[in-house]
Amino acid sequence: MKLKELLKGVEIVQIIGNEQVEITNITQDSRKIIENTLFFAVKGVKIDGHSFIEQVIKEKVKVVVCEKLPEVCPKEVTFVQVADTTITMGHIAANYYGRPSDKLKLVGVTGTNGKTTIATLLYQLFAHMGYKVGLISTIANYINGEHIETKNTTPDVLTLNETMYRMVEAGVTHCFMEVSSHGVAMHRIEGLHFVGGVFTNLTQDHLDFHKTLADYRDTKKKFFDSLDKTAFALTNVDDKNGGYMLQNTLARKCTYSLKTMADFRATVLENTFSGMLLRINEKEVWVSLIGKFNAYNLLAIYATAILLGEDSDQVLIALSQLTPVAGRFQYFVAPDKRTLIVDYAHTPDALENVLETIRSIKQGGQQLITVVGCGGNRDKGKRPIMAHIATMLSDKVVLTSDNPRDEDPETILREMEAGIRAEHQAKYMTVTDRRQAIKVACHLAKAGDIILLAGKGHETYQEVKGERSHFDDMEEGKKSLTIDN
Repeated sequence: MKLKELLKGVEIVQIIGNEQVEITNITQDSRKIIENTLFFAVKGVKIDGHSFIEQVIKEKVKVVVCEKLPEVCPKEVTFVQVADTTITMGHIAANYYGRPSDKLKLVGVTGTNGKTTIATLLYQLFAHMGYKVGLISTIANYINGEHIETKNTTPDVLTLNETMYRMVEAGVTHCFMEVSSHGVAMHRIEGLHFVGGVFTNLTQDHLDFHKTLADYRDTKKKFFDSLDKTAFALTNVDDKNGGYMLQNTLARKCTYSLKTMADFRATVLENTFSGMLLRINEKEVWVSLIGKFNAYNLLAIYATAILLGEDSDQVLIALSQLTPVAGRFQYFVAPDKRTLIVDYAHTPDALENVLETIRSIKQGGQQLITVVGCGGNRDKGKRPIMAHIATMLSDKVVLTSDNPRDEDPETILREMEAGIRAEHQAKYMTVTDRRQAIKVACHLAKAGDIILLAGKGHETYQEVKGERSHFDDMEEGKKSLTIDN
């Protein structure tokens, strides 16, 4: 494709060189320069791509897109100067791959909790209904059943467009995608066309990146502000930020709720460890997921399917066939009836939801023992809150490590302990090593008790000082329960 075609719709400061040059590769990685490459000089958090311009020129790059021109601009290289390379990259990537998001029914899901569950179960639901479907999520990317590894909740915009191009080539019609606040802030969704957006909820998280809850909220709102009038904007109005997300969107405004009047409503009629009976818009359906938080998730899934034009009865049938997402309220019952639950709850709100769900189901005499930690190099403000919630809603708590990364795990634990009130002091202990903490919790549990391993969910690693080692909560929990038996 010629450079001039790639630059359609791109705001340009100036072009120095030949616009008719042929491009067969685009990248922001200076190590991936091949013949006829266009290189994006992107200012990253740690590395500025402008510092690699001299190097890529030596590698015979054809075009450099940058914000600041080098002192010397060789004639054999075309330079495209723009105000923001990251924004420009999205539009060029979309042009390069033939605007694949325009050829899909692309729905973005954003919010603090529930993104992965909603996106993944929408993928499941539409596959059940016979569609070829794509998924872009925290856990994995899928192209009609083909698994693709993922590193970020929202991949970079080059990867996104390439993935969607592959989806179109594979005949995919619908794609469901998690849209993280990081992804919005870093312009990873720039140039994509969404037919709908879903807002789940907003609670404290990622304040290491956003600094304030208002900035975190406003970043998510930008996604809805970007939707056009042909799209729908579906929001949870039981969340105080639900209405705020809709304020400036051009999209069709739709709402869902368990508590108040909304376009889509649900009521939990029964809630057990084997599933829930829901009433959704006056029709009943039995589902294998449990808990009020999953009632919200399933209602959002139902509403999205209806807004995409599906028949309500067919959607309810497919809804009843959905299975829990990896690491989201997965449970295992040992021979002596001790129940192990693994959940990704790593925010105060998510932890509270899971604990409240367990408490609403458990029988008298059953103890609830919680193992929980907080990640290193992340929002420190939620650490004391998480510990407070755990000790308030559990019978016993073991505070432990959860990906301490570059921080001292003992320091993290002390910061968590600061949130535990005097009346709950006797309920908890600290065990720094997570494997040992799980063993302790399983040993403390008697026949019939419930053990919650919170925070890591689907993750199969523990990250310490930049090194990742294999670690799976469900694996460790089952092992400990088996040994005790």
